[in-house]
Amino acid sequence: MSKGMYVPKESQPKQGGAGAKSTAKDGEKGGKRRIVAQNKKARHDYAIIDTYEAGLVLTGTEVKSLRQGRTSLADGFVQIDGGEAWLYNAHIPEYSQGSWTNHSARRKRKLLLHREEIDKLSVKSEETGHTIVPLALYFKDGRAKAEIALARGKKEYDKRQTLREKQDRRETDRAIAAAKRRQRHA
Repeated sequence: MSKGMYVPKESQPKQGGAGAKSTAKDGEKGGKRRIVAQNKKARHDYAIIDTYEAGLVLTGTEVKSLRQGRTSLADGFVQIDGGEAWLYNAHIPEYSQGSWTNHSARRKRKLLLHREEIDKLSVKSEETGHTIVPLALYFKDGRAKAEIALARGKKEYDKRQTLREKQDRRETDRAIAAAKRRQRHA
């Protein structure tokens, strides 16, 4: 190769040799996800019907702040306005090294989805009891993504039932682990 000549990335030799690790899962398009924020309360308060991956339109300081990982999705929700999906109340704090270019911490942010997905979400979210909630913010191949879900609100007894099932699973897992430990030492 001559010096200064542009070579597309695909034709450049791979680095790392035969033992290099791939960031993508087998048979899956894209790379590994680095989760920045999760909305654990959403899985407790809502029954998840369907999940979607959406891109986020962010400013430079928002991306840098996201990479620092101090983000909160606890009050966040998604609405479809004018054929576009918007993320409201997601708290991305101001970037510590930012200047006058810093962003507003709770501004609305545009979500990038396919037209069919937006239309489907719009129709489903207008049904009684359905809403769209953010589940996680993460980086995938260097791009900020949001995992959003079409969800239905849980009643109080549903929440208690879910907690009971979770505790039962924990107890059985502990009992199995204890039995295995006893079996190894016997």
